[in-house]
Amino acid sequence: MTFFRSDDFRFDLRELAGSMGDFGTLFPLAIGYMVVCGVPPAGLLITLGAANIVTGLVYRLPMPLQPMKVLAAAAIAQAWSPSEVQASAFAMGIVWTLFAFTGIMEAIRKVTPKPVIRGIQLALGLLLARQALALMSTHWALALTACLIAFGLRSSKRFPAALILTGGGLIWVLLTAPPGGLAAPALTLPGFTPFPLRLVWTTFLEAGIAQVPLTATNAVLATSALIGTYWPDRPVPENRLALNMGLMNLTLPFFGAMPLCHGAGGLAGQRAFGARTGGANILEGMMEIALGLFFAPSLLTLFSLFPQAIVGAMMAVVAVELSRFTVDMVPGKATVRDQTLFAATALFAVIVNMALGFALGLILQALLPGRKGQPQKE
Repeated sequence: MTFFRSDDFRFDLRELAGSMGDFGTLFPLAIGYMVVCGVPPAGLLITLGAANIVTGLVYRLPMPLQPMKVLAAAAIAQAWSPSEVQASAFAMGIVWTLFAFTGIMEAIRKVTPKPVIRGIQLALGLLLARQALALMSTHWALALTACLIAFGLRSSKRFPAALILTGGGLIWVLLTAPPGGLAAPALTLPGFTPFPLRLVWTTFLEAGIAQVPLTATNAVLATSALIGTYWPDRPVPENRLALNMGLMNLTLPFFGAMPLCHGAGGLAGQRAFGARTGGANILEGMMEIALGLFFAPSLLTLFSLFPQAIVGAMMAVVAVELSRFTVDMVPGKATVRDQTLFAATALFAVIVNMALGFALGLILQALLPGRKGQPQKE
C-alpha cells in the first residue's frame, strides 16, 4: 500500500505561486488582528504556518486556511484583547468538533441542494469582486498593471503571476519603507498564551454564534463542493473539514493563533494561481513560519506598505474563478426551480449576509413546487 502518491506533492514555481493565491483573503484580517487587537505577529504566523504544513500533509491537496471573517470583524471593530481573540478560536474548536462527531454537519449536507451551494459560491465571488474594486481604487494605474499580469500570466509555468505580483509588491515596500521601518531579522518564538475560560462563552455569544452559519456554508459545504469539482476522484467529506477546523482551533489558540477555517475563496485563489498538490500548503506554511520566527518586528510595516491595488488584482482573479462554476445554473442547463433557488440564495447572501441567504435557499427548497434537486455531493 502506497502512503503517498507521486502527484501528492510538488515543489515548483507553480505550487509556490499557488501558495500565495489566497493572500488577498488572508492578510487584511490578519493585519487587523495584529494592529488593532495586539495579537503578537510571531504566534499568529507560526501557528498558521504549522497548521498549513499539517493540513497539506493530511489532505495532499491545496487546502487554504483563513481567518473566520465574522469573528475577525467583531474583534477588530471592538478592539478585542489577544485573550479574547484566542478564546473565540477555542469556542469555535468546541463547536466544530461537536458538529463533526455528532453528525450535525452531515445532516446539513443532506438537506442542502446544489443550487443553494452554487448561490453561495456566486455570492462569494460577487463579494470578493466588490472588495477587490475597493482595494484597486487606491491606485488605478498600478491595479490595471497588476490585473494584466494576474490574468495574463495566471497559467504561466515560467513566470507565475502570483510570484511576479508578490515580488513587485515587496520591491514597492522596500522603496517606500521609512528609514528604520524594517528591522534586521531577529529570532522571535511564540509564547504560551492561556486565556480565562469565561471569555470562551462571552466571545461565542458576541460573535461566535453568527460565525457558525457562515463557516458551515463557505468553509465546509462550498469548500467540499469545490474540491469535488477540481478533484472529483479525491473528494473531502464535509465532516472531515469540520473535524479539522475543530482540532486546529482547540489546540493552536494556546500558542497565539487567531480563529481559523477553510474557505472556498481561498481554495479558488490557490488553484487559479497554480496550486495542484499539498506542496502548496507546505510551501505557504514554511514562508509563514519563517516570517513569524525571523521578521516579526517588521511585519506590521511590511504588510501596511504592501500595495492594496496588487492585493485587489489578485482578489479579482479569485472572484472570477469562483463565479465561473455557476454556469451550470444558466437557462438550458438547470430547471426554473433550480435557477430560482440559485438566484434567491445569491441575491440575499450579497444584500443581507451569507447565513440568511443560505437559510432562505433551504426554505425555498422546501416550499417551491416541482421536483426537488438532489443534495449536493460532488
